[in-house]
Amino acid sequence: MSKTTLTRRGLIKSGAIGSAGLALPTIFTAQSAHAFTNEPTGSTVTLGFNVPQTGPYADEGADELRAFELAVEHLNGGGDSGMLSTFSSKVLQGNGILGKKVSYVTGDTQTKSDAARASAKSMIEKDGAVMISGGSSSGVAVAVQALCQEAGVIFMAGLTHSNDTTGKDKRANGFRHFFNSYMSGAALAPVLANAYGTDRKAYHLTADYNWGYTTEEAVRSSTEAMGWETVAAVKTPLTQTDFSSYIAPVLQSGADTLVLNHYGGNMVNSLTNAVQFGLRDKQVNGKDFQIVVPLYSRLMAKGAGANVKGIYGSTNWHWSLSDAGSKAFVKSFGTKYGFPPSQAAHTCYVQTLLYADAVQRAGSFAPCAVAEALEDFEFDGLGNGKTLYRGTDHQCFKDVIVVKGAENPTSSFDLLEVVEVTPVDQITYEPDHPQFAGGALGTCNNGV
Repeated sequence: MSKTTLTRRGLIKSGAIGSAGLALPTIFTAQSAHAFTNEPTGSTVTLGFNVPQTGPYADEGADELRAFELAVEHLNGGGDSGMLSTFSSKVLQGNGILGKKVSYVTGDTQTKSDAARASAKSMIEKDGAVMISGGSSSGVAVAVQALCQEAGVIFMAGLTHSNDTTGKDKRANGFRHFFNSYMSGAALAPVLANAYGTDRKAYHLTADYNWGYTTEEAVRSSTEAMGWETVAAVKTPLTQTDFSSYIAPVLQSGADTLVLNHYGGNMVNSLTNAVQFGLRDKQVNGKDFQIVVPLYSRLMAKGAGANVKGIYGSTNWHWSLSDAGSKAFVKSFGTKYGFPPSQAAHTCYVQTLLYADAVQRAGSFAPCAVAEALEDFEFDGLGNGKTLYRGTDHQCFKDVIVVKGAENPTSSFDLLEVVEVTPVDQITYEPDHPQFAGGALGTCNNGV
């Protein structure tokens, strides 16, 4: 039976036992009605970290793996404890999770949904993973989240920004700490209006998958509401490496602003091509031509180099933040790896700690018990200030960071500067907002 609870954010459902739609793993232990997929009985518990080790988002994947390894080290009592010392919840003591040492397996999503599902399925069925995390593509996140729902394990999403992940494709076994497209649009629009005015003609280049679609929709909606006109929106393949043929038509369109709804290597390449075509040196409609990158990362800025100077965007987190949690994480990560972490690293580290904390508070690895512990959980000390994991859609709500490319960077890591921390109230929306329409959270699945 499902349990329905009324919270200040709305109705949530948790604690339901569902049926698994794919072949069940062989790693079952308890024979009681309380058994669940891959219930750990020995001295260890296995987590599955599924990241892009190849493909256009491989740089993010490499940093995610570093963060996962650091989180496991801290959970097992190694290192300097990192964010465990700043996390508002104090149930994790550095002795694993529920006294079990944390081990992990990894997989390569290749930034492809089919490969990601196959990798996650193997980690669940062959390696006994009780939780899956990771990924740097919303297409991957949606696919793996659906598989974890069928298999009866918790999915702690990595870097996924599409509205769909906690919108039309949300699942009761899935949780997202990362912000989303709507939040980027809501945070960016006022900053762009202040910097560039309300009379702009925008041309969108958009990655041809669900993240690109929802980011374009969010930025268009927010900028058009303040007076901008969208003159064109063109889809580009995720596998594209040379964007010259897509940049050339921008010059003939009458647009004075180019919005690059691209991420990772795609953004590095498209921005580089735009600069090579001289867009940043042109005047159109009596205005200096501008470029906007809705979703930024330190790794992208490093790849694009000087081309990012002065370009606005948003980010989930930035290593220069001065709160205690961010400083502790940057210190731990920097000591171990020799450079500051990216937002991809931050969200994967935090998701691992949040999962472990929820298990500890629930007193069980059972997915539905963990889900109930995460729903409407409010916490602090993990960067971004006070945060809520909303029960109705499993989306985190916290402050959003608006950044721009630094004009005079002091190092290869100092390429972005924080220009505004947008308060959570400005980017909060109702669960039935049109950009998140369709789909139902459903009920949690324990897998047995």
